[in-house]
Amino acid sequence: MNSPRAAQSPAPAWPTVLGLACRLAAGATFLYASLDKIADPAGFARAIFHYRLLPTALLHPFALLLPWLEAVAGVALLIGLLRRGAALLATAMTVMFLGAIAAALARGLDITCGCFHTEGGHAVGVGLLWRDLALLAACVAPLWLGARDRWALDALRSRGRRAGRPVID
Repeated sequence: MNSPRAAQSPAPAWPTVLGLACRLAAGATFLYASLDKIADPAGFARAIFHYRLLPTALLHPFALLLPWLEAVAGVALLIGLLRRGAALLATAMTVMFLGAIAAALARGLDITCGCFHTEGGHAVGVGLLWRDLALLAACVAPLWLGARDRWALDALRSRGRRAGRPVID
């Protein structure tokens, strides 16, 4: 007996693998980037201050919230839970980072990025801009290539629903 699934042609393997690789790379990057910022929010607030983009009143709330958003997006991308939302959040944060880097470059600021370490770290420059553009590509790729990502927790949950098994929500 032919099932609707058997009639479908299999998806090419490379988009699925590329989507998975990008999802995992972006997730690991965001999770790793959050760790030092969570451990040292005052240091991260200083790094943000050096960009001269936020009013002083928003520095500390931003320094407290952003690393946790990075951690949540990173974990969600790594395990594949709510992966579209996680990829959109990671994409939005990366666009924000690109804007901050471009603004610092345009104003000639000689600062470190605060990307992975609150003290020291990578200097803001064109190389950092290219690195964040690559991160942006890794964040966007799961949105288009991740539809058939069978290794994601979302995919396991949806297979359980289709099979009629109870799924914990």
